[in-house]
Amino acid sequence: MKRHIPVAAPALIGNEKAYVLDCMESSWISSAGQYVDRFESAFAEFCGVRHAVSCCNGTAALHVALAALGVGPGDEVIVPTLTFVATANAVTYCGGRPVFVDSDGDTWNLDPSLLDDLITPRTKGIITVHLYGHPVDMDAVLAVAERHNLFVIEDAAEAHGAEYKGRRVGSLGDIATFSFYGNKIVTTGEGGMVVTNDAALAAKVYQLKGQGVDPHHRYWFPVVGYNYRLTNIAAAIGLAQLENVNWHIGRRREIAAQYAQRLAGLPDIRFQTEKPWARHVYWMTSVVFDEHGPVPRDTVMARLADAGIETRPFFHPMHTLPMYQHLAKERSFPVAERLAVHGINLPSSATLSDEDVAFVCDQLAQILETGSA
Repeated sequence: MKRHIPVAAPALIGNEKAYVLDCMESSWISSAGQYVDRFESAFAEFCGVRHAVSCCNGTAALHVALAALGVGPGDEVIVPTLTFVATANAVTYCGGRPVFVDSDGDTWNLDPSLLDDLITPRTKGIITVHLYGHPVDMDAVLAVAERHNLFVIEDAAEAHGAEYKGRRVGSLGDIATFSFYGNKIVTTGEGGMVVTNDAALAAKVYQLKGQGVDPHHRYWFPVVGYNYRLTNIAAAIGLAQLENVNWHIGRRREIAAQYAQRLAGLPDIRFQTEKPWARHVYWMTSVVFDEHGPVPRDTVMARLADAGIETRPFFHPMHTLPMYQHLAKERSFPVAERLAVHGINLPSSATLSDEDVAFVCDQLAQILETGSA
């Protein structure tokens, strides 16, 4: 049988099954139940914030966070161009305009030195994305936001537990969002979370994600809201995942360290730099190939696939997508474009064995050194 190593897979190693069965046996399977409250409380504590509001997915979390902050038609929100499309789409859902910023060459996150030049009288805020699990240089971003009276949203969908100067991501901006899709460090299958220290913002998010209901007047809806609630079953899985979150993060860091050690002798690839002020959680262990290297990126991916190894290319920069190209016609994004063309995500699941990592590294080294698998 051909070997298959997935790029990502959930690690269900704890109480997931027991908690889901408890939901089924109690009949609390929809968006009410003890696991929703327990998961929200545990996740707030994990992030080091006062409030956490669950949502049905990470995109919904971004949408209600932006709506709670008052983003509407004509407002501009600065977004890294190298991100998953949900970051830009959520701004568009509100009628806002995403304004794209290029990447830093080391961390691959947005480059804070470029922010000031993008700000106009219509700019409302900044969304930082902790790409692939490495935190953004938040002090630099927050300094710009303070100068211009802007909000800061942390899109931490890929960075559960990552740290910036000893503080967990999610606790650094005005509000933050997380995704719990099946390939994330903590998963609920589908799910999301909004976290904040601002009680008023949390209350707005809670209202908006529940069809706009008045929390003190049942079936009274004073505002237009959304049906973005998380189910009790999904929250049960999330709570079980969170109970083992240190193992999940630790294993991903171990895998990343093995990749770095085994591939250290290859001159044609480089890793995302872990800054001294950061604790990278390696949602994805990713590499960028030298643009003048012996084998093109897509050829490497195809040959790895032939060996049973699944990989993923980097995200397409937002400014290259058809619906957003018109927003950045007169600007250039050389770093993001170079990363997108030459980067891949290696298999990164916590379920990988050391033997799996060694096999991936051996195959990759053989491809780059000899031009064939």
